Amino acid sequence: MYSFECDYNTGAHPEILKRLTELNMEFMPGYGNDEYCASAAEKIKAACECPEAQVYFLVGGTQTNQVVISTMLHDYEGVVAAATGHVNVHEAGAIEFSGHKVLAIPSHEGKINVDELKVFIADFYNDGSYEHMVFPGMVYISHPTEYGTLYTKSELESIADVCHSYDIPLFIDGARLGYGLQSFDTDVTLADIARISDVFYIGGTKVGALCGEAVVFTKNNMPKHFNTMVKQHGAMLAKGRLLGIQFDTLFTNDLYMKISRHAIEMAEKLKGILKEKGYKFFINSPTNQQFIIIDNEKLKELEKKVRVEVWEKYDDTHTVIRIATSWSTTEEQLEYLGSVL
Repeated sequence: MYSFECDYNTGAHPEILKRLTELNMEFMPGYGNDEYCASAAEKIKAACECPEAQVYFLVGGTQTNQVVISTMLHDYEGVVAAATGHVNVHEAGAIEFSGHKVLAIPSHEGKINVDELKVFIADFYNDGSYEHMVFPGMVYISHPTEYGTLYTKSELESIADVCHSYDIPLFIDGARLGYGLQSFDTDVTLADIARISDVFYIGGTKVGALCGEAVVFTKNNMPKHFNTMVKQHGAMLAKGRLLGIQFDTLFTNDLYMKISRHAIEMAEKLKGILKEKGYKFFINSPTNQQFIIIDNEKLKELEKKVRVEVWEKYDDTHTVIRIATSWSTTEEQLEYLGSVL
């Protein structure tokens, strides 16, 4: 049964598997101190046009969000995020588990509004009792968002300006960053992400890797003794080579961007199929995640033949579902989905 429920339901790109196999018996030091982690970091810095960046490899998205947020915040600070943000909804309270509150503000198709962000932080400091409250110590956004939407370069710059006016960092969750950067509807580049943010990560798990995320501290601002705190979180991988080899491969010959563009091209074909079949879109997503509204009875029939993600209730008789393409989606799979629809 073909699965369109997410973009990490297959293994790894063949080039990564090939490279892992080729280097399998090579002796390498542990904990990310191998030459391939170093090589991958240099390639990422070059791609970001940010030679001063500090790059650290972690295994998964929730782990990365928790480690970055908890190590960059003071004990009395929380992180501002959209109500629909991954750290607020789908991470099982991982941020709160580390002792930091998620300060949720309204979401607009997955995005935060810069004017509402200004008001939220200003209201905090205008409250005479703010010393009794959780300080907004960081702003977290996802690009693409959980709804597949994208920030424009201007929106990112405006959010960063607010952050810098209060001397707090902007953290960009890039779990699906490649798909955002390769969208036909974006004016944002990887260099822009590095320039605008204070820290972000390049998602590998959802974009061709077996696992792994590359955290990029862009302002020579990696927290002091970060390595030690990563280990305290149980997040240090002994065989760091696994991550280094994968990202070294992804950032060789532009592979990361090429496979991301493939997912976008498949998403555009998917959108054409959905329009042809008369399905109503819940949101206009320019990336690899597509959301449609489907009759509940039709959904039951659909789920017998393909896997999709049930997203949220639309009304008593309809449901919003997500259909995702990825680096590994094929035209054959889309043709089959079209026949089922």
